[in-house]
Amino acid sequence: MKKLIIFALIGLLAQLIDGSLGMAYGVTSTSLLLAFGIAPAVASASVHLAEVVTTAASGVSHIKFGNVDKQTVYRLIIPGSIGAFLGATFLSNIPGDLAKPYISIFLLLLGVYVLIRFLFQFKPQEEGKGLNLTRKQSIPLGLIAGFADATGGGGWGPIATPVLLSRKGMSARKVVGTVDTSEFAIAVSATLGFFISLGWEEVNWLWVGALMIGGIIAAPIAAWLVRKIHPQLMGVLVGGFIILVNARTLLTTWIDDSSTYPFIYIGIALLWIGAIIFSITKIVNNKNSKPIDFNS
Repeated sequence: MKKLIIFALIGLLAQLIDGSLGMAYGVTSTSLLLAFGIAPAVASASVHLAEVVTTAASGVSHIKFGNVDKQTVYRLIIPGSIGAFLGATFLSNIPGDLAKPYISIFLLLLGVYVLIRFLFQFKPQEEGKGLNLTRKQSIPLGLIAGFADATGGGGWGPIATPVLLSRKGMSARKVVGTVDTSEFAIAVSATLGFFISLGWEEVNWLWVGALMIGGIIAAPIAAWLVRKIHPQLMGVLVGGFIILVNARTLLTTWIDDSSTYPFIYIGIALLWIGAIIFSITKIVNNKNSKPIDFNS
């Protein structure tokens, strides 16, 4: 019973982070499950299946709070689903860890760009009502992010969110809500491919149910937070989280001396906290800025 409660809390925490920042359900929940001694295959199967329900709950919540650009969702789900299914079915045995650090470098640089742009160059009037993602842009983004999600144990949010946020005029709130909502189709496709290739034996349904319950509870809370947080602060939060997550991947891949990890993490965290405080101060002091229309 204690383990089920812990899994429910893991699902709640993971979905709260994912629903608020547009990424990291898989990274957070899988990492925490592994920390409790769950076998990697079981953790992966459990998380993928739980995501089918949690992403559905998250999508409904984001739509209710007006955080979604539906046209972009439609353009992302088909290539994303194809990439996720192919990755899970045919390429799950290829060591995705080989490409992971190089993808992380790209994403870390994007995270730095997102952080700097929202910290120093953000102008509320530049935010568009929609995301204006063309079909030519959505197809490669969907295929790559969906493929990475299936083969790397997570990647839809970490790739799609920073790529969309790096475009000028993108609303941070709409990016987070759109990426989270479209992830439902990716989770379904990856789960189908996963079970076609590996079967249903790996799943512990009690653990999956606990993860689902936690995620369902957190989904509307996260969607509400996205609606209420100032878009400049949202961009800074997302940018910092992108940097932290990808720095972890690079450290564990290329630096053997784990004793240096805490100092690097603390350094990144202090810079991130400083950026958050700076952005909050900037928002408070900017008395001449127009009020944000959260109903757009």
